[in-house]
Amino acid sequence: MNGGSTRDSWVPLYQAKAGFFRMLGHPVRIRVLELLQDGPLPVRSLLAEIEVEPSALSQQLAVLRRSGIVTATRSGSTVVYELAGGDVAELMSAARRILTQVLTGQHELLAELRKTEAGGVTAVGSG
Repeated sequence: MNGGSTRDSWVPLYQAKAGFFRMLGHPVRIRVLELLQDGPLPVRSLLAEIEVEPSALSQQLAVLRRSGIVTATRSGSTVVYELAGGDVAELMSAARRILTQVLTGQHELLAELRKTEAGGVTAVGSG
Protein backbone atom coordinates (compact mmCIF):
# COMPACT_ATOMS: atom_id res chain seq x y z
CA MET A 1 0.00 0.00 0.00
CA ASN A 2 2.65 2.44 -1.08
CA GLY A 3 1.02 5.25 -3.04
CA GLY A 4 -1.74 6.41 -0.67
CA SER A 5 -0.99 9.86 0.70
CA THR A 6 -3.46 9.34 3.55
CA ARG A 7 -1.65 6.20 4.61
CA ASP A 8 1.76 7.85 4.27
CA SER A 9 0.83 10.69 6.64
CA TRP A 10 -0.89 8.44 9.19
CA VAL A 11 1.28 7.16 12.06
CA PRO A 12 0.00 4.48 14.44
CA LEU A 13 -0.17 5.61 18.05
CA TYR A 14 2.53 3.18 19.17
CA GLN A 15 4.93 4.63 16.57
CA ALA A 16 4.09 8.18 17.63
CA LYS A 17 4.76 7.22 21.26
CA ALA A 18 8.08 5.62 20.29
CA GLY A 19 9.06 8.81 18.48
CA PHE A 20 8.10 10.85 21.54
CA PHE A 21 10.25 8.71 23.83
CA ARG A 22 13.15 8.84 21.34
CA MET A 23 12.87 12.63 21.45
CA LEU A 24 13.20 12.43 25.24
CA GLY A 25 16.18 10.10 24.93
CA HIS A 26 18.96 12.59 25.56
CA PRO A 27 20.39 13.43 29.00
CA VAL A 28 20.47 17.18 28.36
CA ARG A 29 16.81 17.22 27.29
CA ILE A 30 15.80 15.25 30.38
CA ARG A 31 17.78 17.62 32.61
CA VAL A 32 16.14 20.66 30.99
CA LEU A 33 12.70 19.18 31.62
CA GLU A 34 13.60 18.40 35.23
CA LEU A 35 14.79 21.96 35.81
CA LEU A 36 11.71 23.47 34.19
CA GLN A 37 9.39 21.52 36.51
CA ASP A 38 9.89 24.27 39.10
CA GLY A 39 8.95 27.01 36.66
CA PRO A 40 10.28 29.03 33.72
CA LEU A 41 14.03 29.62 33.48
CA PRO A 42 16.20 31.82 31.28
CA VAL A 43 18.77 30.10 29.09
CA ARG A 44 21.64 31.45 31.24
CA SER A 45 20.21 29.62 34.29
CA LEU A 46 19.85 26.41 32.30
CA LEU A 47 23.46 26.76 31.13
CA ALA A 48 24.69 27.27 34.71
CA GLU A 49 22.83 24.17 35.94
CA ILE A 50 23.57 21.82 33.05
CA GLU A 51 27.16 22.86 32.29
CA VAL A 52 27.24 22.12 28.57
CA GLU A 53 28.41 24.25 25.70
CA PRO A 54 25.88 26.93 24.74
CA SER A 55 25.61 25.50 21.22
CA ALA A 56 24.83 22.01 22.60
CA LEU A 57 22.14 23.39 24.89
CA SER A 58 20.69 25.46 22.07
CA GLN A 59 20.45 22.38 19.86
CA GLN A 60 18.66 20.37 22.56
CA LEU A 61 16.30 23.24 23.39
CA ALA A 62 15.39 23.45 19.70
CA VAL A 63 14.45 19.76 19.71
CA LEU A 64 12.25 20.26 22.78
CA ARG A 65 10.67 23.38 21.28
CA ARG A 66 9.91 21.65 17.95
CA SER A 67 8.31 18.77 19.84
CA GLY A 68 5.97 21.23 21.55
CA ILE A 69 6.74 20.23 25.13
CA VAL A 70 8.54 23.48 25.95
CA THR A 71 7.85 27.03 24.90
CA ALA A 72 10.23 29.96 24.64
CA THR A 73 9.53 33.65 25.14
CA ARG A 74 11.93 36.48 24.51
CA SER A 75 12.22 39.53 26.72
CA GLY A 76 14.90 41.78 25.30
CA SER A 77 18.00 39.64 24.92
CA THR A 78 16.78 37.04 27.44
CA VAL A 79 15.05 33.87 26.25
CA VAL A 80 12.98 32.10 28.90
CA TYR A 81 11.88 28.49 28.56
CA GLU A 82 8.99 26.77 30.28
CA LEU A 83 7.09 23.51 30.10
CA ALA A 84 4.18 23.68 27.67
CA GLY A 85 1.92 21.81 30.11
CA GLY A 86 1.71 20.12 33.48
CA ASP A 87 1.63 16.67 31.93
CA VAL A 88 5.36 16.87 31.22
CA ALA A 89 6.11 17.44 34.91
CA GLU A 90 3.86 14.47 35.74
CA LEU A 91 5.73 12.35 33.19
CA MET A 92 9.07 13.27 34.76
CA SER A 93 7.75 12.42 38.23
CA ALA A 94 6.40 9.10 36.97
CA ALA A 95 9.76 8.31 35.36
CA ARG A 96 11.50 9.06 38.66
CA ARG A 97 9.13 6.74 40.55
CA ILE A 98 9.55 3.93 37.99
CA LEU A 99 13.33 4.29 37.99
CA THR A 100 13.37 4.21 41.81
CA GLN A 101 11.35 0.98 41.78
CA VAL A 102 13.58 -0.60 39.14
CA LEU A 103 16.78 0.35 40.94
CA THR A 104 15.39 -0.83 44.27
CA GLY A 105 14.52 -4.17 42.67
CA GLN A 106 18.03 -4.42 41.21
CA HIS A 107 19.56 -3.58 44.59
CA GLU A 108 17.47 -6.28 46.28
CA LEU A 109 18.46 -8.81 43.61
CA LEU A 110 22.13 -7.91 44.03
CA ALA A 111 21.85 -8.32 47.81
CA GLU A 112 20.20 -11.71 47.31
CA LEU A 113 22.92 -12.76 44.87
CA ARG A 114 25.63 -11.72 47.30
CA LYS A 115 23.90 -13.53 50.16
CA THR A 116 23.57 -16.76 48.17
CA GLU A 117 27.13 -16.45 46.85
CA ALA A 118 28.50 -16.08 50.38
CA GLY A 119 26.51 -19.07 51.59
CA GLY A 120 27.40 -21.28 48.66
CA VAL A 121 23.76 -21.56 47.57
CA THR A 122 23.23 -21.51 43.82
CA ALA A 123 19.50 -20.72 43.63
CA VAL A 124 18.43 -17.08 43.61
CA GLY A 125 15.20 -16.18 45.37
CA SER A 126 14.97 -19.27 47.56
CA GLY A 127 14.35 -18.18 51.07
